[in-house]
Amino acid sequence: MGKLVDELKRDIQYQHGMNACLNCGICTAVCPAAEFYDYSPREVMNICQTEDEDWLVELLKSDKIWFCGQCFSCKPRCPRGNSTADVILALRRLSVRHGYFAESEKGRQQLFAKRVFGENMLKRGYTLVAENITPEHFPELGENWEYYYEHKEEMREWWGVPMDLENSAGSHRVIPEKDMDELRAIYQATGAIELMDAVEKGMEKKLGSKKEVEKYWENWVETADSRNYEMDENK
Repeated sequence: MGKLVDELKRDIQYQHGMNACLNCGICTAVCPAAEFYDYSPREVMNICQTEDEDWLVELLKSDKIWFCGQCFSCKPRCPRGNSTADVILALRRLSVRHGYFAESEKGRQQLFAKRVFGENMLKRGYTLVAENITPEHFPELGENWEYYYEHKEEMREWWGVPMDLENSAGSHRVIPEKDMDELRAIYQATGAIELMDAVEKGMEKKLGSKKEVEKYWENWVETADSRNYEMDENK
């Protein structure tokens, strides 16, 4: 048993999610992600149970652990009480802490999660704010959202739900700084800040410099597709 396996087994969510999987495949049968991606919850559980360090590293470097949508359909249906979704969360943390996430296209998208969802929470107390949800990046939201995005200030004024007042009605109100300090303290105590920092460090290590990380980020902001960034195959 290697160090990564030991670290994984110490994760409380892994302990809650892994209870002697018998590889029946029910989790894969009910998994929405498995229907569309090269992803099998049963395969993930099987690799973890082998406790093979090399297989685990290969899994941590792959797209597979990022396909799970965290719907937890697997949990109530498992005859052994396992939860692949919990195991996936433990694997994702392990992948980020050791920089393996940066080896896969889906894993590198954690930079967006960190800089959008994570930083929004620390600055505003929301995972998403309207200015982040551009029609270019989220075309699936359709014409109604595009109209709202272009007229949000006057529409919210008309609704009586301003975006810049402390504790006003509706979403996007300004949360008092005292409450924000409490939120940031929770992020610090639970290790979330450490994981967010690990995303930046892992991307810098993979791409070679902070400058290149910013180039990667700007490419996504401009094109809404991380695949448009040309990775150096030698890195």
